Amino acid sequence: MLSFFNRNAFKTLTPQEVKDLLDREAIHLVDVREAHEWNDGHIPGALHRPLSKLSTWVGDLPQDKPVVLYCLSGGRSGQALSLCKSAGHAVEGHLGGGISVWRMNGLPVTRD
Repeated sequence: MLSFFNRNAFKTLTPQEVKDLLDREAIHLVDVREAHEWNDGHIPGALHRPLSKLSTWVGDLPQDKPVVLYCLSGGRSGQALSLCKSAGHAVEGHLGGGISVWRMNGLPVTRD
């Protein structure tokens, strides 16, 4: 599969870029926040995989499309990107500013 990302660097995406990719079903979006944060609201269509349990899920990341991570503000997703890469698993980018910037842009959040 050809990727729209540069394989040698992580891509930091804007909220609108992530929304457009989600709308086209071109990525898997993974929320690395903890359960209480997820329960307070998350981006529709995201998978929940807490950073604190990365070792249990990192090997099971979907591989049929690029994976993009997000957290509250971008710090934990950046950390997860590095950890995934060092473990040899493909994660290609993250949402810059996390769900905080997503919300500031008026984009949808759900609780389910």
